Amino acid sequence: MKLAMIGLGRMGMNMAIRLLKGGHEVVAYNRSSGKTDQLVKDGAIGAYSLSEVVEKLFQPRIVWIMLPAGQAVDDHIQELEGFLSPGDIVVDGGNTYYKDDIRRAESLQEKGIWYMDAGVSGGIWGLRIGYCLMIGGDKKTYQLLEPIFKALAPEEGYLYCGQTGAGHFVKMVHNGIEYGMMQAYGEGFEILEASDYATSFNYADIAHLWNQGSVIRSWLLELAEDAFRKDEKLSDIKGYVEDSGEGRWTIQQALETGVPAQVITLSLLRRFRSRQDNPFSDRVVAALRREFGGHAVIPKI
Repeated sequence: MKLAMIGLGRMGMNMAIRLLKGGHEVVAYNRSSGKTDQLVKDGAIGAYSLSEVVEKLFQPRIVWIMLPAGQAVDDHIQELEGFLSPGDIVVDGGNTYYKDDIRRAESLQEKGIWYMDAGVSGGIWGLRIGYCLMIGGDKKTYQLLEPIFKALAPEEGYLYCGQTGAGHFVKMVHNGIEYGMMQAYGEGFEILEASDYATSFNYADIAHLWNQGSVIRSWLLELAEDAFRKDEKLSDIKGYVEDSGEGRWTIQQALETGVPAQVITLSLLRRFRSRQDNPFSDRVVAALRREFGGHAVIPKI
């Protein structure tokens, strides 16, 4: 099949390469032309404007967007609307909030343009092992695009999740679970590090051991092993952890539906804490303990 890939970041570039290797034709577009030129060398068809993207496709045109969630996606869709025709298809493969999918699908459908949401998991490893795809939208459109999904995913690695927004909804919850899992691993290794046995521990070996049939084995533990092999104490990085929105949206959904998602909520709050240096709240607590109980405080040097 022939499709356009708009946005050639870490994910979009590798997805386009995987599609090319799978025998598909890819029209490549990126705001900075250097990445487009790079992908042309791998066999893609270069395009240097959104109008040129559309010109180089045939109907029904398939445009896959891999951009940061939010305004950037809206801006590109709004511009594409002026060039696309009824029956064409827009796929948003970024980490979009599912309620934005519903809004965009309704707007595009007024013009006869189909919209599909595709939650994509796999990170930088997806090029080699494939991407896990969670897809929402019109069922017949999904079936039309299935050869693309097959090329991107490993065996049994894609799923039609339901109507518009369902794909990104499942991906949102997936990422919320990811937050909790990573926090649990982090806390576990910190308990090991704080123990009297820490000098005898090799954390890469422990991570490797836990992946040999234990109930907590996972790909995340494989990645932890790799990280510890590179740097035993992770001394070359700071414990500063960003969030890209999905954890917040998962918690918001939990609040709206009355689901007590304590672990995911606390894992997000812990990320906020990681970005603070000598937080004011802790200074307030220290001051209160000094005031009511005469407890010692540590002066700032």
